[in-house]
Amino acid sequence: MTTLRTRWILFAGLAVVVIASYLITVHFRTTASPATQAAFDYLETLPESSVVVFSFDHEASSLPEIKPISLAMLRHAFQKNLKIVGLSLFAEGTAIGYSLLRKTAGEYGKVYGEDYIFLGFKPQYISAILGMGESIRRVFPQDYLGNVTDTFSIMRDVEDYNDIEMVISIADGDRTVQWIEYAGPRYNQKVMAGLTAAMITSYDPYLSSRQLYAVVGGLRGAAEYETLLGKRGGGNRGMLAQSSAHIYVIALVLIGNIIYFRNRKRRGRG
Repeated sequence: MTTLRTRWILFAGLAVVVIASYLITVHFRTTASPATQAAFDYLETLPESSVVVFSFDHEASSLPEIKPISLAMLRHAFQKNLKIVGLSLFAEGTAIGYSLLRKTAGEYGKVYGEDYIFLGFKPQYISAILGMGESIRRVFPQDYLGNVTDTFSIMRDVEDYNDIEMVISIADGDRTVQWIEYAGPRYNQKVMAGLTAAMITSYDPYLSSRQLYAVVGGLRGAAEYETLLGKRGGGNRGMLAQSSAHIYVIALVLIGNIIYFRNRKRRGRG
C-alpha cells in the first residue's frame, strides 16, 4: 500500500511539473541544426506564389510532435505568400491536415482556392505519387470538400511536379520514403520532411545522399524552426515541458540513490 501511494505521489508530481511548464513563459535560445536551417532557408528563398505540397502522412497518435512542426512550416509558407496544395497519403492525417491548414490560413487571411487548397486522401499511395507526375488534377479530380479541382484558380497552373517547387511530407512512418523513391528519381521532385523524433535516424541515409533535401525533426526541430521564424509556438512550449520532466526524473533518481546509500550505511552500522 505504501509503495502504491508513493507511485501516485511521484506521478502526481510529474503532472504538476509538466502542467506548470505549459503555464509559464520561459524564453531560451535554440540553435538550429543544419537540417532545420536548410529547410527554413529553402522556403525563405522561394519567390512569392511558388507552389509547395504539404502531405500529411501520419497518424493521430503522433499529433503532439507533428502539430508544432506542421504549424511552424505552414506559417512560414503563408508568411512568404507561397501557395499550398495540401493532401494526405494516410487516412488518419486527412482531417488533421485540413484542420491545421485551414487554421493557419485563417491567421494570415488566405483564401481557399486561391492561396491554398486541400485535395484530401488518396489510397494506393504509390499509384497516387506516380500519377501526380502525369496529372495532379486527374489523380484528385475533386478536393476534400467535394468541389471540382479545376474550378479553383490555384490549380489552373498546376499540372504535375514541374509546377511544384517542393513536396513537404509530414510523417511518423515510411510514407516519406515513397515520396523520395518514386517522386524523386522519376520526376526529379525535391522532397523535405517533418518527422517525429523516433524516425529521424531512419532517414539519415536519404539525408546524407541528398535524396531528402532537409528534415525538421521532433519537438526540438519544431522549436528550432519557430526560433528562426521568430514566432514561438508549441515546439518551444513542448521542449520546456519535456526538459522540465527530464529534470524532475533526474532529481528523483538522485534523491533515490541518496536515500538508498544512507539506509545501507545505517544497516551496516547496525
